[in-house]
Amino acid sequence: MKATAKDLRFHSKELIDSVSRGEEVVITFRGKPCAKLVPYQELKNKTEENELFGMWKDNDIADNVNEYVRNLRKGRF
Repeated sequence: MKATAKDLRFHSKELIDSVSRGEEVVITFRGKPCAKLVPYQELKNKTEENELFGMWKDNDIADNVNEYVRNLRKGRF
């Protein structure tokens, strides 16, 4: 569904009702799309599922991050 910025201002309840029914509403301003209203969905924290999660846990460097960064910057500062 498309709606203008003016529609959003004067008919926001109807647009929110449409979104709550599962529709996506594209808001246009001067004929160009500028925003999209989509139904809200709770996002699950998938940090543990990310392949990069825990990649440093077996590395001794991770024990003292400040010292590691200090050593990286030694020659520059």
